[in-house]
Amino acid sequence: MLIRTVSHKRLSAAALGIALLAAGASSAQAQAPVYRCPGPPVLYTDALSPKEAQDKGCRTIEGTPITVLQSPKPRASSGGAAATPSSASSESAKVDPAQQRNRDSERRRVLETELREAEERLATAQRELLAGAERKGEERNYQKYLDRMTELKANVSRQENDIQALKREISKLP
Repeated sequence: MLIRTVSHKRLSAAALGIALLAAGASSAQAQAPVYRCPGPPVLYTDALSPKEAQDKGCRTIEGTPITVLQSPKPRASSGGAAATPSSASSESAKVDPAQQRNRDSERRRVLETELREAEERLATAQRELLAGAERKGEERNYQKYLDRMTELKANVSRQENDIQALKREISKLP
């Protein structure tokens, strides 16, 4: 009896191994080839026949498995009908007019302070540019002088651009 049980276990293990091999082989054979089809957007599919794939210019993908990530679906608005982004934000973000005036005046004050500081920086940069027009003693190499002057001019240009941007922001305020 003991010998029969051992041989029965061996037979069961062998049968299990053969079944696993057969299942693996059948799943590999049953799996359709994956095609990469060109065009915006690039399409990866296994739902085409070889003839359809060839007609569409698709190539077979072999080797590395493909991972598909789905993007999150947009949330539906609670109002039932699709609301435009501006109407949805204006409905949920209504601000008291007095509070909005306070915010606008505070923003204007901050921007005007930044504008004054930028104008002071521009005046300083222009003075440095005028003062630096003469070559210094350590600038025997003319390229050093040109590099320093280019840097001073770029600083003046940056300050002027900052001032223009601040003025544009102030002009947008009510």
